[in-house]
Amino acid sequence: MRLVRLKSPGGLENLKLVNEGRPEPGPGQLLVRIRASSLNAHDDFVVQGTFPSADGRIPMNDGAGEVLAVGENVDEFKVGDQVVSTFWPYWLAGEMTPVTKQDIPGDSIDGYAREFACMPAHAFTKAPAGYTHAEAATLPTAGLTAWRGLVVRGQVKPGDTVLVLGTGGVSIFALQFAKAAGARVIATSSSDEKLEKLKRLGADTVINYKAVPNWGQKAKELTDGRGVDHVIEVGGPGTLTQSITACRIGGHIALIGVLTGFAGEVATGAMLSNQIRISALSVGSRADQEDMIRAITANQIKPIIDCCFPLQDIVPAFKYFESKKHFGKVCLEL
Repeated sequence: MRLVRLKSPGGLENLKLVNEGRPEPGPGQLLVRIRASSLNAHDDFVVQGTFPSADGRIPMNDGAGEVLAVGENVDEFKVGDQVVSTFWPYWLAGEMTPVTKQDIPGDSIDGYAREFACMPAHAFTKAPAGYTHAEAATLPTAGLTAWRGLVVRGQVKPGDTVLVLGTGGVSIFALQFAKAAGARVIATSSSDEKLEKLKRLGADTVINYKAVPNWGQKAKELTDGRGVDHVIEVGGPGTLTQSITACRIGGHIALIGVLTGFAGEVATGAMLSNQIRISALSVGSRADQEDMIRAITANQIKPIIDCCFPLQDIVPAFKYFESKKHFGKVCLEL
């Protein structure tokens, strides 16, 4: 089979396409023909060496494909099922614990930049009916992060106002989930062209944060001074103060990204005086993913995919991802 290995210490030049033997499933495992993956910031941190991994690691968190063989003691899946991976293979339900917080594919264990993968059956769920493999591959990281931040932790309800930042996969999924829940959406971008695309997806109001540097205050003004109910915060320290400004008293911020860095000052005074609730998230459980897929099916939600690259073009795919020119998800097809 063809696969990609990352030579330590990382860097796009250290991504190597190689040929190796195909694995076979053991008891409790599935053999899955991987057909697609999608790029996330986490993957970029791994391949660039920001998150160090073992020498020779197979990258990519997300994988989607079809079941080719089923090991002993597996009843949930059958040959031919369309499946999609989970970000945390051992976090099955409930709250995360030290026991379930282990083994991220493409990071601490091999990921899905490979044509065939053997993993425990609980490392997959069934994909949404009618989805392409590339569409399914957008769900384990970006889709589930947006779902858990907005629905599981945020408890979004009809009439709420949701602020989403930028046009990456998480933010666009959050827009789609918010609209399905009957919420109003305020969306930001530095590109007027992308803002028009966000409006076509259902964003009620948009803000160009380059033209309006104090976009948190602008978002609050757009709610008649009350403030937004939820923020899907993908930036981290560079955007958090503005997100706090945008919130209503008692508002919720789902802190799910570190695109502007891993540390910085926090406006604790504003947080305390306005009783802001911040949920720091690391994707979600297998049960969360199954709930999300049921909601996706009921609401006929389709992911927004900017473009797909073949596996052998994984380096150009990451270069395009890092350019931030994309709108929605960038995928690999195998």
